[in-house]
Amino acid sequence: MEEKRKTFTSTEVKRRYNEKTYTIISASIPKEKAAAFKKRCAEKGIAQAQVIKKAIDQFLAE
Repeated sequence: MEEKRKTFTSTEVKRRYNEKTYTIISASIPKEKAAAFKKRCAEKGIAQAQVIKKAIDQFLAE
């Protein structure tokens, strides 16, 4: 049986797609608040980005 070799093509394609489709938004948050946010997300099993996207959607719907 022939072993498939790993390539970086799919990673590169994903990176180009993400650069065309998405924008990174960053914010400076006090360390204590960021730690509490990360902990709460982990406890709830929710991705941090999911919380932020939901907040943006709610803000835009106002």
